[in-house]
Amino acid sequence: MMLDEIFILLLGLAMACTFRWAFRTLPQEQWQMIGSIPVRRLPDGAWLGWNLTWYGFFNAASVLLATSLFLILMGSLSVPTGISVFLLFILLSACLPAARLMAYLIERKRNTFTVGGAFFVGVLLAPWIVWSANKITASQFGFGLPVMQTLAALAIAYALGEGAGRLACISFGCCYGKPLVDCSPWIQWLFSKNYFIFTGKTKKIAYAHQLDGIKVIPIQAVTAVIFSLTGLAGCYLFLKGFSFLAFTGTLFGTQVWRILSETLRADYRGNGRISAYQLMAAAAILYAAPIGYAFQASASKPPILISGLKSLWDPALILFFLAVWFAILIYLGKSKMTAAIIHFGTEGE
Repeated sequence: MMLDEIFILLLGLAMACTFRWAFRTLPQEQWQMIGSIPVRRLPDGAWLGWNLTWYGFFNAASVLLATSLFLILMGSLSVPTGISVFLLFILLSACLPAARLMAYLIERKRNTFTVGGAFFVGVLLAPWIVWSANKITASQFGFGLPVMQTLAALAIAYALGEGAGRLACISFGCCYGKPLVDCSPWIQWLFSKNYFIFTGKTKKIAYAHQLDGIKVIPIQAVTAVIFSLTGLAGCYLFLKGFSFLAFTGTLFGTQVWRILSETLRADYRGNGRISAYQLMAAAAILYAAPIGYAFQASASKPPILISGLKSLWDPALILFFLAVWFAILIYLGKSKMTAAIIHFGTEGE
């Protein structure tokens, strides 16, 4: 078995084991908060604190997975790590704020995030950011950035990152599916043995729709599996030199499922029968097709996976990963919807 196949197999196995644990564990109440940090003393001696959530932890981990995979794929093309990091910095600088802004514009909620909205902004910007970077690197450094392969690497990293990021939704109880009792008989049969029951009154499914303790479609788990399998397939196509298929196939697979999955969700998705997120997913498909066609001839030499793996072994890059992980943990993990009242005392009180 070649290195490419071993890499895909090990990555898939690691995600499968993680998902097996997460799907059984994260709907439980104790897997919403990591801990609470006291910030202000109250008159009665207790402390008001803010909560650090597993939502932030899993989102930070998923971004780290996506970032690492993107750098591996770019490194396999012998693209300097600094250029790849710079591209990621620009995209994250645009997409992270967009996750909150788009949620507010669509759902009129200030304290929530939307990966779908952030992805749509990223799809619109990425081709032109990469194209501009290619012009700059070619003129200043004599190094042309492979636009098609870069876009494919971004699409693959997104698919696997969002697949892993659905664990954050399970722990927070957001992006939840419809109650099984409200579904058609065949949907009830399909999920008769595989469903979620969320516990905990601070989970979104409880305070938004009072669906805690009720069997619901495990839509987050299904999305995690579909996105991850799509990303793994795209990664294999990329490593074998089929960057155009990797780009278009990954985007098509993930966004078609996003359109379909919206019909199985019970959380608020905006007004109307067709949600804004479904429209954005459809627009992303229509937008990506001509973009892929326009840049399909820009691929460079075939990827060499071992070169990409070696590129990660850099102390500065490891520090960069830690900084990204911590920044997203705090940015997305500091709960805006819950608060904590903390009492301190000595043992025995």
